Amino acid sequence: MIKRKGIYNIPEKCKKHLFLKIKSTYKMLLGVHCSISGGIENAIIEAAGLKTDVLQIFTKNQRAWKEKEYSEAEGNAFKKDMGDNSIKMCFSHTTYLLNLASSDDELRNKSIKGLAAELTRCHVLGLPYAVLHPGSNKLVSKDEAISIIARSLNEVFELTGGIDTKVLLENTAGQGSTIGGEFEHLGDIMDQVERKSRLGVCCDTCHAFAAGHDIRTQDSFEDTMARLHKAVDLDNLLAFHLNDSKGELGKHLDRHENIGQGLIGPEPFRQIINRFPAKPKVLETPKKEDWDAKNLNFLRSLLD
Repeated sequence: MIKRKGIYNIPEKCKKHLFLKIKSTYKMLLGVHCSISGGIENAIIEAAGLKTDVLQIFTKNQRAWKEKEYSEAEGNAFKKDMGDNSIKMCFSHTTYLLNLASSDDELRNKSIKGLAAELTRCHVLGLPYAVLHPGSNKLVSKDEAISIIARSLNEVFELTGGIDTKVLLENTAGQGSTIGGEFEHLGDIMDQVERKSRLGVCCDTCHAFAAGHDIRTQDSFEDTMARLHKAVDLDNLLAFHLNDSKGELGKHLDRHENIGQGLIGPEPFRQIINRFPAKPKVLETPKKEDWDAKNLNFLRSLLD
């Protein structure tokens, strides 16, 4: 295991001071997952209408294996649209079809090629991150599944050697045979990947809560961040998914809810907004009845 920096050399009584609010003169890098339906430029229009400074997108139809290519001109136009609308960052979420942990050679190879194609699209569009669910495998132990994921990522990075877009491993709700419910899963994958500079972590609040990480109070939030730091080093925490949870703590139900409407409560969102202003934070919550705007306004109100 990589030796993590920092907090476990500090007395327990001092832990609550580790994640003090960072003074910042820039916005809180807050946004939503936006749709590319009808053209990728429509995601920028949606984000601009919500006055966000960050967004997440699927770069293709996430329900299909068919790959999409963007030309250099399309990439330049997308980057110009972002600049014209004062959007500081866009990153992608990979298709849920990918499973780098699979023991099925055909599926694993399709997943490797699919992730390589995703990173290529991100490179053309100027996206720094691609968020990835690590994968699942019910035929082998979780340790072996983690090793398969790491080997798969090594192959992906070999195929995309000239690309600097990072893969962000997302923690999961820990349902069934999925990898990522424990933060240590993510750390073990990172330990086994050769090109560690190509990896980071995206923390999903709903998934963390569903997996059993209690984040509902300031103290329990700090304890959870301490565990995440021990597993992956918070320097590698590069993005957040801000989602409330329809399911109870530790029930492994991956069902997102609007902020304040689920079972998590406002406290962890207050902590994230104030303590991690430099980390991009996006909502993946239900979009009916203008809930994106409502959620954003509520999150902005939490800024101290």
